[in-house]
Amino acid sequence: MNREEFEYMKEALTTDLAELLVNNYHMSAIEALDVLYASDTYAKLRDPQTGLYFQSSLYVYSLLENELATGSMG
Repeated sequence: MNREEFEYMKEALTTDLAELLVNNYHMSAIEALDVLYASDTYAKLRDPQTGLYFQSSLYVYSLLENELATGSMG
């Protein structure tokens, strides 16, 4: 996978995750992106070595929800 493909997959997941935060936590889009970008989950998503970008949006969202609830990805 080249860098462009990785970036595309990461951005698609980012969009899905932000949308889920907006819908489930009633955040604005800006708030959702702020929360997401500050999370450990997003830090892992940005690292191609983790392979997290290959996972489904709902799986990555479950990690983010756990992090928001507990303060860690679990």
